[in-house]
Amino acid sequence: MHDCAEHSVTPRYSQAILQMAERLGIVLPDGLDRRLQGIQRVPIGWQDELWEAFCQASGDPLIGLRLGLEIQVGHLDSLGMLLVTCETFGEALEELIEYAPVIGDGGEFRLHRDGPQAFIDYQPHLSVRRAERVEAVLGSMLNLSRWATGNRFQPSGMWLAHAPLAEPARYEALVGCRVHFNAGCNHLGFTAGQLELHQIQANGALRDHLRRLADQTLAELGHQSLSADVQRLVTAHPSWGKERIAEQLHLSGRHLNRRLAEDGLSFKTLRESVLQAMACQALQGNQRVADIAEQLGFSDENAFIRAFRRWQGMTPARFRSAPTSS
Repeated sequence: MHDCAEHSVTPRYSQAILQMAERLGIVLPDGLDRRLQGIQRVPIGWQDELWEAFCQASGDPLIGLRLGLEIQVGHLDSLGMLLVTCETFGEALEELIEYAPVIGDGGEFRLHRDGPQAFIDYQPHLSVRRAERVEAVLGSMLNLSRWATGNRFQPSGMWLAHAPLAEPARYEALVGCRVHFNAGCNHLGFTAGQLELHQIQANGALRDHLRRLADQTLAELGHQSLSADVQRLVTAHPSWGKERIAEQLHLSGRHLNRRLAEDGLSFKTLRESVLQAMACQALQGNQRVADIAEQLGFSDENAFIRAFRRWQGMTPARFRSAPTSS
């Protein structure tokens, strides 16, 4: 799970997929449900596998949209309850934009206006079953917006960046509004006045409590992902030092060290662990040691050899000739 620490999803959303599969008699591979039990977050790689298996086994090109239209408040973790306890629909959208990572890291939301119309945009960061998952997100937004406003929310349309996965008439029969394809964006449109719609479950005291819980969840996720962010940046830019990496994370070098120290880590140890792994991988190929040293940001070949001997207890040449390196 280490390589998936940066991106994750609440297991409650994964459970929505499993529950729908069971209800529809969709048979998923053994073990997908068992490994989701008892974990606090689902690595995005596992979620990718679940989506691929779910879509493939269903045989329904609109299974993602149908899932979204059946998503319940509880499937969105504490954020679901936070959204429906907001005073107005517009306030709920603002909370969604800020706290979406509580549900998962699959994408980002943005609210914008164009004259009398308003749009809530969804920008996905997904590679597996992207179209189906976008449709699930917009379907769930549509469904919960209607429910939270006592069915007073009336969309002017749904826009999808991809081509239709089935006959367009099937889409409109499911969502009850116009659906536009190959739109270059993914969003729901509605008249801007609907931002003031009162929500039927509005509860200020409960909303404030849930907002504090969401803040705590975001803080915990941020601490968990900071080390992954550092490792990702070092992998992409192995010659960069602490200050340059910190700048990319909108932190000072001192603040970066302090944040990492809270988890018992340091920039130096994280960077060296990444460089060590990259060095071992590179040495399994045919690159010259001097070239590897340069790529990893060492001043010269000798400096790399000294560091490698400290990491592995042997020189790069010895590592290459060892049977275990093959």
